[in-house]
Amino acid sequence: MDGSRGLAAQPDDRLTGRPFGSTGPHGHRGRMRTRLLAGPDALADYEVLEMLLFLGIPRRDTKPLAKALINQFGSLSETVTAEPAALQRAGLPGRAAEAMALVAEAAGHLSRGERIERPVLGGWAALDLYLDAPARCRRPDEMGVLFLNNRNQLLADECWPEAVTAPGLAREALRRALDLHATALILVRVRPGAPKPAPADLVLHRHVARAAEMLSVLVHDHLILGAGDWISLRKQGAL
Repeated sequence: MDGSRGLAAQPDDRLTGRPFGSTGPHGHRGRMRTRLLAGPDALADYEVLEMLLFLGIPRRDTKPLAKALINQFGSLSETVTAEPAALQRAGLPGRAAEAMALVAEAAGHLSRGERIERPVLGGWAALDLYLDAPARCRRPDEMGVLFLNNRNQLLADECWPEAVTAPGLAREALRRALDLHATALILVRVRPGAPKPAPADLVLHRHVARAAEMLSVLVHDHLILGAGDWISLRKQGAL
């Protein structure tokens, strides 16, 4: 009996066109992803660029192009931040050039986020240091709002003229709180003379607190500044 008949049922990969599992761009990209997930600094600069090029070049070996681009532009950073037109002149398809522009934009946003320093106003000492009452009291007749996140980090410090009505300030302050994703507010009234609460301050506080409660935003305090000093209505038991 011819032993070759037992092998006839086994398809030949050369005839079916089925790729071997460990070769070709798909297998290579899988191994690259595995290395990327293994930890930081797992890939060389050209390999990082090679993977970025996957976004715009789905079915092609991108390693030669990645190396050529870094050689031409000088570094991974210079390549990613190059003008899309320059990248296309260097042989990058338009879609891949757009992906590079998106990466550069994302990197810019991330670097700006790291530079933001947000003071934490979680206690009286920190609040006193931040307020700088003598400087603020040079601008009387002003209504300010400190917008905080859930860690009491300051997101914004904004002011309105004292002439704004209580409902108007409540509406504007809460609209701004939603824009900033703030979870808490501190109201700051600046007046000439000694820091003393007025009936209008309590009316204003009630309007803002009522509107804030409907949006699950806390009003921590209402501060009155004047003559280089300040008082807390909450600390005085007025709230």
